[in-house]
Amino acid sequence: MTVSPDDIPLIEIFRRLSPARRQSFLRRFGEDLVLDTFMGSASLRLAQRPPAGEWSIWVILAGRGFGKTHAGAEWVHARAAGNRPRRIALVAPTLDVARAVMVEGESGLMARLPPGQRLIWHPSTKLLKWSNGSEARLYSGAEPDGLRGGQFDYAWGDEFAHWPGGEDTLMNLRMATRLGTLPQMLLTTTPLPLAWLKALIAEPDVVITRGGTEDNAAHLPRTYLARLQRRFGGTATGRQELAGEIVEDLEGALWTRALIDRQRVITAPAPVRVVVGVDPPAGAGTCGIVVAALAGDGHAYVLDDASVSGQRPEQWARAVVKAADRWQADRVIAEVNQGGAMVTAMLKSVDAALPVQPVHAARGKVARAEPVAALYGEGRVFHAGVFPALEDQLCGLLNDGRFAGPSASPDRADAAVWALTALLLGARAAQPGIRKL
Repeated sequence: MTVSPDDIPLIEIFRRLSPARRQSFLRRFGEDLVLDTFMGSASLRLAQRPPAGEWSIWVILAGRGFGKTHAGAEWVHARAAGNRPRRIALVAPTLDVARAVMVEGESGLMARLPPGQRLIWHPSTKLLKWSNGSEARLYSGAEPDGLRGGQFDYAWGDEFAHWPGGEDTLMNLRMATRLGTLPQMLLTTTPLPLAWLKALIAEPDVVITRGGTEDNAAHLPRTYLARLQRRFGGTATGRQELAGEIVEDLEGALWTRALIDRQRVITAPAPVRVVVGVDPPAGAGTCGIVVAALAGDGHAYVLDDASVSGQRPEQWARAVVKAADRWQADRVIAEVNQGGAMVTAMLKSVDAALPVQPVHAARGKVARAEPVAALYGEGRVFHAGVFPALEDQLCGLLNDGRFAGPSASPDRADAAVWALTALLLGARAAQPGIRKL
């Protein structure tokens, strides 16, 4: 692609200078002024700076507080400062949000105006004008047709995964961003599991930057981060809103992340019975070890995922005994399909007094899991804390009998199913006793 000098923003011109010319420029005009004007604020982290190359779309998928708005405002100012007037589209979920965040916000365009530049804001016409003639106009992500007829050199779409018009607005914005020889778009958002979003980031000329809230820890209160991590760390909400991950549920899954989050508590009531569910590995895989308790209210609570991977039999047996001791378990429920009597013998070799109840799986893992998933739906099972690996496996069990989770086998999920079955679906489920602590 041949690019005319008139179509190159000043930021790109500065980047293409030789090292000697750059130093001369810095000495003549002052390093702070040059860097602020041409390279963006010095407070920008590397992940907030535009990627190199002649890309068409730059997507920042990141958690809240990452600095997406700051990055967007700096990028727009650098593009507007080109040596010919530019036309820029600014799109947010609504016009009110566009004004409050992208323009007037503490990290918006007015607050991030580089030294030496002038910017006039006309709220009535939703228009911003730079002194060199560049203009930016606000648009609503709820009105896809509002972009018809527009033509832009550049576009910044903020929280684009949350636009009410979604895919249609983005389609029109892409068609309208066509001026110059290198039109570009910056799209910033906390992600959602949308098919059109996943299709967009899979395109070859789309550059992706990922990040989380903690990446910007230097500019956020420590108490704020600690509080959010305590409340949301490891949950589906936390993974999406803080870590910037695309967290989605599979079609036909027995568990959904929303269901698990609904059934989550910080601590469990005093238990009347505690069991450890064990799914031994066939080889050097993961030994599922999940601790669950029955409380006096008749509800079951998952207390711990103590699973271990890549361990020899005597090692995972010790991990089982350690979990049972820690939680003062009444019984260990161990599946013996894979190892037969060896499983019980191995556990007893570590602790001869360990109360082991061997169980044989007559049905597949998903079939065994279905009645337990129903208990979650009835509000009878809770997670006392966050167990990301276990929860990923639960959400990978599908009602057609398949497992589509992130691991080779649902070992942790199976261990949880054995424990919860023993507590709520077994012979003793309806008769909780008294546990002395």
